This record gives sequence, C-alpha cells and structure tokens, in this order.
Amino acid sequence: MGRGGKFADLIRLMGKTNFWFIVILAALCMCSMVSNAQKIGLQLYSLRKQFKSDVEQTLQFIKSNNIQYIEGGDTYGMPLPEFLALLKRYGLQAVSVGASFEHLDREPEKVLALAREYGAEFIMCAWIPHRQNQFGLADIEKAARVFNKAGALFEKAGLELVYHPHGYEFKPYSSGTLFDELLSRAEHFRFEMDVYWVQHAGQDPLELLNTYPQMFPLLHLKDMQRGYKGDFSGQADVNTNVILGEGQIDIAAIVKRAGELGISYIFLEDESDSVLEQLPKSLAYLKQLSSVKD
Repeated sequence: MGRGGKFADLIRLMGKTNFWFIVILAALCMCSMVSNAQKIGLQLYSLRKQFKSDVEQTLQFIKSNNIQYIEGGDTYGMPLPEFLALLKRYGLQAVSVGASFEHLDREPEKVLALAREYGAEFIMCAWIPHRQNQFGLADIEKAARVFNKAGALFEKAGLELVYHPHGYEFKPYSSGTLFDELLSRAEHFRFEMDVYWVQHAGQDPLELLNTYPQMFPLLHLKDMQRGYKGDFSGQADVNTNVILGEGQIDIAAIVKRAGELGISYIFLEDESDSVLEQLPKSLAYLKQLSSVKD
C-alpha cells in the first residue's frame, strides 16, 4: 500500500478528531513526501565528445532520455544566448554550473553573473590546483579561504557553492583525512559527492553520507568496474565507469539514503567511451529503484 492509502486509513480512524489537526497532519505528510523526492539529472561532461560534433543533436539525445535537469556551464563554442535558447527549446534546466578554482578566486562576481544567466541554484568547483601527489594541508587552507569568500557572495544572491572532491582530498591526515579538515572549515560552502571518486580513494560513499548527512546537497552517481582499485591521484581509466548497478558501488543503498536525507538532485555521470549505450541502461536501473521505493 502506498503513502496515500495509509493516510486515508489514518483519517478514517480519526473520524471525530479535530478538523484542523487533520489538516496539519496532512500538510506534514505532504512535506515529507516532497522532501524525499529525487530529481535525476545529467552532468554534461558525460557527453563532452558528442558536444564537439553536434551540440543540438546532443541536447536532443538528452531530451530523448527524458532528462530535464543538467549540470554544466560550458557552451561548447556557441554564444551563450544561443546555447541558453537551445536549453529552453529542449526543456533542459541547468540546476548547477561549474566554475574553476581560479575564477572563484579572482573573479567570483563574473562566476555569479554567469550562474544567474543559466538560472542555476548551485555553483560547483571540481578541482583544487596542486602539485601531483603533493596535496596537503596548505592546499586545504587556501581552498577553504577561496570557497568561503566566494560562497558568502553567492549566498547573498540566493545560490550555493559546492565543491566536488576527486579523491586526493581523502589522504590520511591527523586522526582523519584532509577532506575532514576542509569540511571543518566550510562556513559558506558544502559538497557534491561523486560516489565513484569517493570509492576510488578507498572510502565508503554510504558511510560518508551518514557521517556528514547535511553536507551533500548534490550527488554524482557513477559506478565502478568490479575488481578495480583506485588511489589518491584523482585520475582513472574512464572505461572503468560502468552501468549503474553492475559495478562494485552499492548504488541502490546510496540512492535510498539520499532520499531519506532529502537530497533533491542526483546527477548521472558516465565518462566512458560507451556512454551512449550505458546511459539509457543506467537510467532504467534508477527508474527500477524508484518504482521499488514507491
């Protein structure tokens, strides 16, 4: 029985209960249902090769897979007004746009202006510059300063800054990790968890969600080939990205927990050479999860 049936039974049992109490209870139930709603989107980097060939055809492909929400920021050589017009034509909503660390540091006002053009809710940074294999506390301290300053600016405009770790942040430090150090300094930003890169660094994405349940308003879903082991480099063979549910990451448990935490947007990302074949299958897997949950 669905939520609606249970609620109707409850109302019948409370036949003589105060009318306004019932109204309030109904409102609370509806809020609970809304908070658990998950919107499935796509990180446009997944189709970077296809965009190079034909921008509009690639957007058509996204629409044909019934995807409405996207995370991007690049116009793939098109003037911004033309690209935005295409997004509108195909009913695609840019929830989140990317920004480089350098732009956040030197010209956050321009980053904010671009995000407003897209109508985005989030601004995402995906990389902290550092020397290869030498990421350390000094990088964390600088990143926290840049993110907090830019994030405070974005907050005033009603947008939120999120940082997308790539694995090197999970190197051990003190009694935890460098990621713990960055998170402890986060005053005006939160994080977007890419479950693949968390797993790549030897961490458990589900455990991380449970440890910091309020710090991940966005997720990237990306499964990892069984048997593959990562490291702290932030680099990997793209073809270790596999169809959701066929790899070593417990996607079903993560999606379930994300719903319980009220994480509204989940972006698929598939960097593999087989993305055109894998993406529809990953979407079908997520739809199956949704039908089971409902």
